[in-house]
This record gives sequence, C-alpha cells and structure tokens, in this order.
Amino acid sequence: MIVIDKAEDTDAAVEYLLGQDILGVDTETRPSFSKGMHFQVSLLQVSTRDTCYLFRLHLTGMTPAIIRFLEDKRVPKVGLSWHDDLLQLHRRCDFKPGYFIELQDVAKKFGIKDMSLQKIYANLFHQKISKAQRLSNWESQELREAQCRYAATDAWCCIHIYEEFNRLSKADDYELVEF
Repeated sequence: MIVIDKAEDTDAAVEYLLGQDILGVDTETRPSFSKGMHFQVSLLQVSTRDTCYLFRLHLTGMTPAIIRFLEDKRVPKVGLSWHDDLLQLHRRCDFKPGYFIELQDVAKKFGIKDMSLQKIYANLFHQKISKAQRLSNWESQELREAQCRYAATDAWCCIHIYEEFNRLSKADDYELVEF
C-alpha cells in the first residue's frame, strides 16, 4: 500500500496507475453520527493486481492528476456501488467520468441478489473479507494499518471479482450458492 497525502505526489501515482491494464477502485468517507451532518469523500483507493494507492483527498484535494485519472477512458476501473462513489466525488469537484465498470451490473447477470462486496466475494471465492474498519475515521491524522488494509482490500477485490466473473462467463461453469 502506498499512501498519497501530498498534492505533489498525485502526478507520479496517477501516471503509474494509468499505465496498468485494469484497476480496482473504491472510496471511503468519514462517517457521521449526527443527523444532517455529512462529510466529503476522504479516501480514494486505486488498486493494481498487487499494489494499492490510497489517495487522502481531504489532504491532497482534487488535483489535476486525480481529475485526469477519474476522466481517463483507456484503463478500465472496476468498482462496486461506484455510481454512489462518483456522486460523492462530484461533490468535491466537477469532472466527466471515464471508463468505469460497475460490478453490481456484472453480478446481476449471474443471478447474485445480495450485491455487497462481502457477499459477492464470499460467493465467488468462499472466503470472508472483514468490514470491521468501515465506520472508522478516514480523516484521522494517521491511518492505522488495519484501516489501510481494509481500504486496499476493497479496491483489490474489485479486480479479482471482475476477472473471476469473466473467467466463469467463458467457462460457463458457475453454480450460484449464496452465503
């Protein structure tokens, strides 16, 4: 995992990421426990097959490099509930979304009804992923190792789920057993 918390570090990270053939994406927002209080997206996670970049947007801002990443139309970026994430990112700044693949659309073709990342992953790989850090403070001064691992896992899983769906489509050997 590589944490990007300075605006000047976003260019090199985005350049590297846009050189990949597929990326997993997700966001995290500081939770609000008070009615009517909302926070902006704090973290943009972008994963390759082996490395995840954690962009701390509340520290970097929406730099030209990050906007270029979000508008890129060449590299497929796979996410779950990504439409909601895009709406939240739009609250930070205006951009035209590039090449994004929504995993929930793909999962529907397989008859999966529970569209959570945890359930889809369990259905495909028969393993659980922890969601224990979901409601942690994503704007804390330092992210804990457990937060980083959680955030990176969510983005990384998107690539692996998508590639498994593609493999199963080609093999035509999927039997749905929901967990």
